[in-house]
Amino acid sequence: MTEYEFEPVPGLPEDLPPGETILWQGAPRRQTLARRAFHTRKVIGYFVVVWVLYLGWEISSGAALLSTFLNSLKLVVPAALGVGLLSLLAWAMARSTLYTITSKRVVLRFGVALPMTINLPFAKIASAALRENGDGTGDIPLTLTRATRVPYFALWPHARPWYFAPAQPMLRAIPDVSSVAHILAGALQRAAGEQQSAPVGDTASEAEPGDRERSAVPGQLT
Repeated sequence: MTEYEFEPVPGLPEDLPPGETILWQGAPRRQTLARRAFHTRKVIGYFVVVWVLYLGWEISSGAALLSTFLNSLKLVVPAALGVGLLSLLAWAMARSTLYTITSKRVVLRFGVALPMTINLPFAKIASAALRENGDGTGDIPLTLTRATRVPYFALWPHARPWYFAPAQPMLRAIPDVSSVAHILAGALQRAAGEQQSAPVGDTASEAEPGDRERSAVPGQLT
C-alpha cells in the first residue's frame, strides 16, 4: 500500500516494468456504488417508513389530514440532505477510483483527498470470486494468501462486506463484470502456468512462504 501525488500511468504510481502490460482498467459505476456501498435505497426506505408511521399516528390521534400531510413534508429536507450527501460521497469515491488488471497483478487506486494504491501481485492472490447483479454490474472480491494482510478500514469501500479478518480487497460495482472476471481469470491462469513451469529458484524469489502451494489456485473464479 502506497500513497503518492503523481501518476506516470493513470491508476499506477510508477511506469510498468518491461514485460508487463495493462489488460483492463475501469472504475465503479457511481449509481451502483451509491446503492450497494452507501445504501441510498435503504435510507430512502427508512424515511418513507417514518413518514407513513407519522401520518398514521397523527391521523389516528384525530389530526386533520391536510395539515398532517403538510407537516409531514418536513421530513423531505433531512431525507434529501442524507441521500444527497451519500450520493455525493459515492460520486467522489467512484471518480477517484481506478482498478487495473495487468499481466502480473491487480492494482487498486483510490482516495478522494490523497490517492493511494494497493498492489496485489498474482502470487499474493489465493482466489477470486464473482458476484453479478441484475444490471450487469458486480463485484470481484479477492482472497489473499495467509501471509498477506490489508486493513479492512484502509480498503473500504473497496472491500468485501463483513470480511474483516482477513479483509478481502474487492473490485466493486464494475460495469460488465462478467467480461472483467474473464480477463482476470485468464491472467491468473497464465500466471499460475508460468509460475509452475519456472525454475524453483525463480518462483521462490517472487512468492512468500506458504504461497507456492496456492500458486495454481487462482485459475478459477467462483
